[in-house]
Amino acid sequence: QLQLVESGGGLVQPGGSLRLSCTASGATLKNYAIGWFRQAPGKGREGVSCIRNSGTNARYPDSVRGRFTISKDNSLNTAYLEMSDLQPEDAAVYFCAARHSSFECTSSPSWYEFWGQGTQVTVSS
Repeated sequence: QLQLVESGGGLVQPGGSLRLSCTASGATLKNYAIGWFRQAPGKGREGVSCIRNSGTNARYPDSVRGRFTISKDNSLNTAYLEMSDLQPEDAAVYFCAARHSSFECTSSPSWYEFWGQGTQVTVSS
């Protein structure tokens, strides 16, 4: 059973950067597509990036494209989300998710099989 643990969240000023990590155990990430999602209070879960099991074909919505970068290091069994130029609207709980798949990833939460517990990102001066 794959287990995911996010880390790296925290408080950052507008314009700042953070790197989130998603560390897996129980299985090797090389067989899993990874998605990053966020959920702000009172809002639905929004996909902010995903990547195929091979670490290629990353996808981003317009709201974060050019500011967020997803990657995965299968040798470390860890996925990352590099976030820059953070703005107050980026504040949310960020989750990583995984699906055992070699196909293109998707931003639909229902596609993913395993979820981490989330890490809080706060953007404030």
